[in-house]
Amino acid sequence: MSTQMSTPTPPEPRKKTTLPVLRQKKLAAEPITMLTAYDYPSALLLDQAGVDAILVGDSLGMVVLGYANTLPVTMDDMLYHCKAVARGAQAALLIGDMPFMSYQVAVEEAVRNAGRFLQEGGMDAVKLEGGRERLEAVRAIVAAGIPVMGHLGLTPQAVHQLGGFRSQGKTASAARRLLEDARALEDAGCFSLVLESVPSRLAELISRRISIPTIGIGAGAGCDGQVLVFHDLLGLFDRFTPKFVKRYAQLNEAILDAVGRYREDVHARRFPAAEHAFEMANDEWDRFMQDLDRE
Repeated sequence: MSTQMSTPTPPEPRKKTTLPVLRQKKLAAEPITMLTAYDYPSALLLDQAGVDAILVGDSLGMVVLGYANTLPVTMDDMLYHCKAVARGAQAALLIGDMPFMSYQVAVEEAVRNAGRFLQEGGMDAVKLEGGRERLEAVRAIVAAGIPVMGHLGLTPQAVHQLGGFRSQGKTASAARRLLEDARALEDAGCFSLVLESVPSRLAELISRRISIPTIGIGAGAGCDGQVLVFHDLLGLFDRFTPKFVKRYAQLNEAILDAVGRYREDVHARRFPAAEHAFEMANDEWDRFMQDLDRE
């Protein structure tokens, strides 16, 4: 009796993550997952892995372009990488990081640059740093129909003003200011906030006191979601490792090993082997050699 093999049913495509989806996750106390990506293959992998949101962070200045901080990153840099990520991810919410001096000079310029992330970069939203000093820009960008994610605590674009990459909100007055800024950004129309390098208790309190989702990085488990830099998570960047990073792989070591073995194989002429090469049919080779002999 013959049996017929059944064709496996392909998985249903993921539905697009939207702002209402994030709000519903907060209401349901369902953690939100976000990671950074800077190119097509990483965005494709994160989308396939089911990450809720992808941030094209200006952290690319450090982990991709080799700068000491994020300050040299330009709009052209960001849009180039946003386009690549947008080609790779279909379901995740895509957020573009507005680089230094793209929104600080004038509100009109901030709106124009934010619009470029959606119109040219293929993003769904933008992120910018700062609290009360950025409210006018946030309101104008939101009024233009562009979703805005805020960013409080350690704001890397203010690294010189902060005196380095230091945890923020560690005094009572600083904690009060962060809470007030979080409320102000919510009132200005932000759909979410990143809380970076702030005390866990403070981040949890802020997360309870505002209605929009909080995404923590070095802010403890009390936030509504978490974000890490792609290269940190995979062990691809070893210039320094922030305290809040958990490495889920050590790809630096794997890559060094693979490249070292490749180099050894080439030197020993083990690569390429016969199975890696293309050949001509013998009769064609003979004809070719005969033609050469006639010259």
